[in-house]
Amino acid sequence: MLIKCIPVGNMEANCYVVTDEETLRCAIIDPGDESNVILDYIEDTKLKPEAVFLTHGHFDHTGAADVVAEETGAPIWINKADTVPKGKLEMYRFQAPAGTLFYCDGDTVDIGGLHFRVMETPGHSRGSVTLRCEDALFTGDTLFQGSCGRTDLPGGDMDMLMLSLRRLGELPGDFEIWPGHMDPSRMSVEKTVNQYLRYAMGL
Repeated sequence: MLIKCIPVGNMEANCYVVTDEETLRCAIIDPGDESNVILDYIEDTKLKPEAVFLTHGHFDHTGAADVVAEETGAPIWINKADTVPKGKLEMYRFQAPAGTLFYCDGDTVDIGGLHFRVMETPGHSRGSVTLRCEDALFTGDTLFQGSCGRTDLPGGDMDMLMLSLRRLGELPGDFEIWPGHMDPSRMSVEKTVNQYLRYAMGL
């Protein structure tokens, strides 16, 4: 599995291109802006996009989703709780175009030999999800290096976020954390230094 991080937009949201190196099939996670940069990487590396995964509906993670999906032919996946019908303007929920696919907790989407398992992790937004693939967790704005997502935006809920953090922290084994902003980390490190995660887990 090859993970390419492309920070995009004024808020430097992390877009990830996750590739099965044997088949060159890939998933694009959270294309929030700068579709040209994302598409140039796809073209330069001759990848075959099969899905656009959205961890939640906020504009800084979804702003280029329509263009990237249209240009690559890859369908958009998102939790339905973070969507509104196309044409209804909202900053914090995604205007889902026709053909959008909706995933729920426990679903698995296969990209080549990679298996992305969906975990609903609400709190930053109602429809936030974490995508688990091998030893990697793509946590969106749920869990950051040393911090967690804000809950003061529409759909935010601190109690739900604490439950989501606890769920992530209780996963067996150690995982790489690939967050929606800032640098990656490891779960073992976050259990030691992240006070939000530690509080949620009762450590």
